[in-house]
Amino acid sequence: MKATVDWTGNASFKATSGSGHSVQLDGPPDHGGENLGPRPMEMLLMGVGGCSAFDVMSILKKSRQEVTACHTELEAERADAVPAVFTKIHLHFVVTGHKLKDKQVERAVSLSAEKYCSASIMLGKAGVEITHSHEIREAG
Repeated sequence: MKATVDWTGNASFKATSGSGHSVQLDGPPDHGGENLGPRPMEMLLMGVGGCSAFDVMSILKKSRQEVTACHTELEAERADAVPAVFTKIHLHFVVTGHKLKDKQVERAVSLSAEKYCSASIMLGKAGVEITHSHEIREAG
């Protein structure tokens, strides 16, 4: 896997993935940023959410659950001192569908957390406390 990051002025950077997709990153205004894109640590948090949500949806599809939406809310805490690393991350999955089984959703979230999500497992091994929860909503 490869990526590039190119400075585009002030505290702004263009990050390009090996697959050719780009994201504009920017620092906070108090560090010269102009709010042109997410902060790098926000991207890291979003990456954890995307990685885990991908796993959850894949597992639910394989278990033939009729999912119509999957919304993942992430909340993170960071250390007060520099480096301001993540200390805690909580992922809350809101899964909507028709006659979803709680045990299947719980299993999908657990499998992602314990076996499949490289991003959250890597951060957990680095000492970040990572927790998960879920809720199910019936599709209208």
